[in-house]
Amino acid sequence: MSHLHITAPLSPTPEQRERLVALQAAFARACNLLAPVVQQHRCWNRVALHHLAYRQLRQAMPGLGSQMACNAIYSVCRAARLVYQHPASPFHVQRLGARPLPLLRFTDSCPVYFDRHTLSVRPGGLSMFTLDGRLRFELALPEQLVQAFGRLRLREVVLTGAAEAAYALTFSLGDAEAAADEAQPELHVQPGDEGECSVLWPPYLQVEPASHVLHP
Repeated sequence: MSHLHITAPLSPTPEQRERLVALQAAFARACNLLAPVVQQHRCWNRVALHHLAYRQLRQAMPGLGSQMACNAIYSVCRAARLVYQHPASPFHVQRLGARPLPLLRFTDSCPVYFDRHTLSVRPGGLSMFTLDGRLRFELALPEQLVQAFGRLRLREVVLTGAAEAAYALTFSLGDAEAAADEAQPELHVQPGDEGECSVLWPPYLQVEPASHVLHP
């Protein structure tokens, strides 16, 4: 089984940057609409969450498009596995037992996930979905990535960056046996005093304990 992750920096024009910022904000909103469903139903299986929430998400955000809505579901499931199932997480479901799960919150700088339906690569550049139509970049892809396209399947592409920071695309490729779901967000654990550890979530992810969540 083979995996490959390659990052390519983007140099957007001011108008392109505005469109990327708007797309990130919309993707974060979609994730935040899905997060309460995950919390209430204790569901972070992508297929099951799709059945629970896809229709409501499409009704709430028709401009996001069907495939990007699916990508938001994938993103939320990924983050939920990190918070609720990572062995070092203080909110692991086995530690919480029957207590309510915390609520996930995604900031406007959260990564945006693309797939072969929402981003296409061509010689010398690429075309990607945005809220205002396709955005095209002239981009010299790393030679390693160009060669990998011939032997590996494109699993996902992740846009990272922020309004005041550099943007980049990370391409994840794998062979027929590889699965995109195997990749997990990184969790940093810092040792503390008396053997205690503190957990640092990815900067785009906030975790609100259930006691801080207001229910209607």
